[in-house]
Amino acid sequence: MGTHGVSDGNVSNGVSGNVQGTVIQAGSIGSIWQAPAPPKAPTPRQVPAELPQFVDREPVLKAIDRWTGDLHGAPRVAVLSGMAGVGKTTTARRWAHRDETRFPGGAFYVDFAELRREAGGDVSAGVSQCLRALGVEDQYLPRTLGELSAMFRTRTAGDQVLMVLDDVTEPAQVRALIPGAPGSVVLATSQGQLGELTMDGAQLMPLKPFTPEHGLELLRRLCGETRIAPDDEDARRIVEYCGGFPVALHVAAARLMTHPRLTTTVLAAELADEHRRLQALRIGKEHTVSAVFSIAYDGLPAEEARLYRLLGLHPGRSWDATSAAALAGTTPAEVQEHLDSLERASLVTATADSRYTFHDLVRLHAREQALHTDPGPERTEAVRRVVDHLLARAAQADLSVMAARMRIGTYVERLDGTEGAPAFGDRQQALDWLDAWRSELLAAQRTAAEHGWHRPAWELAEALTALYLNRRYLHDWVRSGELGAAHAAADGNPAAEARLRALLSRPLMDRDEPERARGELETAIAKADASGHALLRASVREFYGRYWDRCDPARAIATYEEAMAFYRAAGDARGIAIGLYFMGCAEDAADRTEQALGTLRDAYDRFMTLDDRRMGARALAAIGSAEYRLGRGDEAVASLEEAVGMLRERGAVHYEAPARETLAAIAEERGDRELSRRHLTAALAIYEAGGAPRAEDLRRRLARTTEEAEEPPRI
Repeated sequence: MGTHGVSDGNVSNGVSGNVQGTVIQAGSIGSIWQAPAPPKAPTPRQVPAELPQFVDREPVLKAIDRWTGDLHGAPRVAVLSGMAGVGKTTTARRWAHRDETRFPGGAFYVDFAELRREAGGDVSAGVSQCLRALGVEDQYLPRTLGELSAMFRTRTAGDQVLMVLDDVTEPAQVRALIPGAPGSVVLATSQGQLGELTMDGAQLMPLKPFTPEHGLELLRRLCGETRIAPDDEDARRIVEYCGGFPVALHVAAARLMTHPRLTTTVLAAELADEHRRLQALRIGKEHTVSAVFSIAYDGLPAEEARLYRLLGLHPGRSWDATSAAALAGTTPAEVQEHLDSLERASLVTATADSRYTFHDLVRLHAREQALHTDPGPERTEAVRRVVDHLLARAAQADLSVMAARMRIGTYVERLDGTEGAPAFGDRQQALDWLDAWRSELLAAQRTAAEHGWHRPAWELAEALTALYLNRRYLHDWVRSGELGAAHAAADGNPAAEARLRALLSRPLMDRDEPERARGELETAIAKADASGHALLRASVREFYGRYWDRCDPARAIATYEEAMAFYRAAGDARGIAIGLYFMGCAEDAADRTEQALGTLRDAYDRFMTLDDRRMGARALAAIGSAEYRLGRGDEAVASLEEAVGMLRERGAVHYEAPARETLAAIAEERGDRELSRRHLTAALAIYEAGGAPRAEDLRRRLARTTEEAEEPPRI
């Protein structure tokens, strides 16, 4: 295995190579240990900027002030409720930005409309999102919602924080995100009143549309006082036809501003005619603002109007120029001009990441226009183009993140450079893109499923594995995997079904659903065997072995042996190395430590031949642990210290911490408390940086050893 590095008890803090993720460097530590302060993540300030035009909500803002004014009492919850378009989100953002210094612990923003899937928001995803903002790394996120919420309360127990929860649909979304520090505030928006939250002490604050006076004030601010006089009766009629809804008033104002010769008299007359027409079609509707959107839409040139309609069909809530171009069947440069025009008309909104979105009411209007105007085959063709585009972009990202991993789908092979966007610069950029677009990609998968497009439905599930293996979106992974497996079966592709069911076992195990995971794995084995795909037959058995790792090491060993036979038959060198590594770990867990040592050394040699230093380091750390259990202390120290250096070199500090703990145990047994504390301190810094619950155990342990070291000798 070559030189094992430092063996004199000195710990180097140099870092070489390219490091991603958490980096911890510890300096020289004196004879008296002092617990390092936990690395502080940047204070979250996530609430998006408020709109500059804001009127008529001062009474609501003051009511929030009164309700949340106690800086020392239990966290206060306020729910702003009202119809879509009434200004709930704008009001919440306005209040959030009025005094950020009140919340030294940070201001968090969770948009449940973004997280929402087929029914309700994903509460766990919302809590996980906030924990990530607090510096907790994915591998340390708990498995259950209860554990996630408990960790969130603990992490927010020190300083007051603000939680802005947008578009909430169920009380659980609020309850799970009530922070721990006294004086904290939860400000939720919802189309329903969520009366159940009053049992939790919440204050319900319904918002109504603007009064005519305040609607006119907003219109004057948007258009300018020279354009609209205070006594302009036609402007008052425009406000009336907009129903007092801010989103409609913005569209009306944009029409006046982009058509300088258009008078308020003419616009009011147009709205009156359209309003009467729509009211005749929609008997019983108390409020309608579609007249405003229809007038704005009717004023669009033909190509812009077509794009507007088609965007109402786009999967997910947002898009960029390239996905809009795929939808429209044109070029990004051409579609960008149309998007700029739609933004000037206030029909679409640009976001900070070069994407665009609709207000929900506008999206409904755009979709309605598409259904009434565009023939069904043209709509279907447009949607298929954007699904294929998103699959191609996911394929590019998958290739960048996972390189040459086994894939059943041919989506990577089909890439031909015509996807309308450049490939990704590196692995991290690709992973970040998958993360940012995960809602749209899941929506594209569901859209494919709804149309009966089996192949893109399951290929998207396989491509999204690149995200899910690296980020803990467990509920998304389960939904995507279930959908993908079902459509692989419908597509008559047993290999794809086997692959997706095996992958599905991972989030099921993490959600503590072992019986479901076992069922998926046993089905996967049967489907893989039916497919005759040797490498797949090995892979699904490797997954099955990892299931048995948790409860029956002997059964795990036998399963890994089966996997190894198929890996050898397929001639897959890396698969053989990985299989040996997991088998060696299982042998060690089954108290076959001498046998495990040989297996792990074989795995290490193979990883190093493949120049896979990250997995080689993991194998070497396992070797060191086995050597320690066999009483071979010097060999264990050499192996573990070399593994620590390799893991740090590859940026895999998550695996370094347990190796440090073993080194600390060896040093403690040898009576070298100073060296033991050094290793424990380095492990603690890693756990603290990643937000691991293990950190608190190590902190207490180090405190005890310090107290013991400082006790005077007994005479």
